[in-house]
Amino acid sequence: MSEALFGGCQCGKIRFVAHSLLDNPHVCHCRMCQKAVGNFFAALVGVPLSDFSWTRGQPSVFRSSEFVERGFCSNCGTPLFFKHDKNKHISLSIGSFDEPKKIPLKFQLGMENRLPQVDQLRELKDYGTTEDNDPDGFLAIKVSNRQHPDHETTDWPEK
Repeated sequence: MSEALFGGCQCGKIRFVAHSLLDNPHVCHCRMCQKAVGNFFAALVGVPLSDFSWTRGQPSVFRSSEFVERGFCSNCGTPLFFKHDKNKHISLSIGSFDEPKKIPLKFQLGMENRLPQVDQLRELKDYGTTEDNDPDGFLAIKVSNRQHPDHETTDWPEK
């Protein structure tokens, strides 16, 4: 990896930097991951602890099993990581990176709990972006957006 990758939670209270990634970007369909991210699967990539640091704030932690902790922002609820006690890496949620498209997936696991809705995605009607289809209905949301921008800032939240 030639450049550092930054990321964080939706509100910007928690930020991180990864100076390298493991060769394991994947989705996990296990029921514990589904519950942890509140979705069909968790998309994760490992980062060696020696190449990772929190640059703003510290996440809250939930011990989802005897050996695993999962981190999230206590302010906005964004799921941020999975960490097994015996690993020398942290598995970050790919969606929490500022540029998740730079992290292509390599595999999936936990297939015994893969939900059938995942296979339906390709067949669903595509309505485009919300803002383009209903600009008046979502203008208030767009104008009052409190989401941290997808880049490093020193003055967030903006005053």
